[in-house]
Amino acid sequence: MHIFAIANQKGGVGKTTTTVNLAAALAASGQRTLLVDLDPQGNATMGSGVDKRGLEKSVYQVLLGLASLVEARTTSPTGKFDLLPANRDLAGAEVEMVELERREMRLKEALAPHDADYDFVLIDCPPSLSLLTLNGLCAAHGVVIPMQCEYYALEGLSDLVNTIKKVHANLNRDLKIIGLLRVMFDTRATLGHQVSAELEQHFGDKVFKTIVPRNIRLAEAPSYGIPGVLFDKMAKGAQAYQAFASEMIERVKTI
Repeated sequence: MHIFAIANQKGGVGKTTTTVNLAAALAASGQRTLLVDLDPQGNATMGSGVDKRGLEKSVYQVLLGLASLVEARTTSPTGKFDLLPANRDLAGAEVEMVELERREMRLKEALAPHDADYDFVLIDCPPSLSLLTLNGLCAAHGVVIPMQCEYYALEGLSDLVNTIKKVHANLNRDLKIIGLLRVMFDTRATLGHQVSAELEQHFGDKVFKTIVPRNIRLAEAPSYGIPGVLFDKMAKGAQAYQAFASEMIERVKTI
């Protein structure tokens, strides 16, 4: 079982879009996939076709030890992958978890009994370096960082890399950066190409070859509760995420 946190403390960089589309593309490739929604906004849950308002159990109960993964998980009706959903309840989990022992290991311990059940577990982390994100990083074997090729993205990247180094040193020796994924790429913008070249120069083969372009069809898909790779399979964005899933399957063979 390969567990990957999709993380970036900057908001609006396509974390949820990446997580949902990668999960759907992996599932379509025959990989047994679980998506864990760790964001109280529950966007990955809604984007997977599950109504977050009607949940009886969610990742909130799992983190607090009130339900098992089996009791809380559901299946995405559109993406055909398993989902550990989230809703607003999760916002309260941060406060309640502060009192708990091994509070940063709650997700890791919940996933541990299911090692043989999945090929991939993808964790959609919230856009902050919070206790929820820490749970995601402590449970994961690696981090996938989606980022836009713009100036401010580079600024935030150094903070994230430092956080990953600290978690690696103190809490999770398995944690490493699996790769950086360039998303929402505008081929017409010179700055985008400059930042992209800078990333390749600095991170080398850690930068995924796949580049996900800006794509209106990907942006429309969540409102229908359908992953973009299935909403319009011929769209450039959908094809990019399908290529990214293939690249991920190949990359894990070398990990």
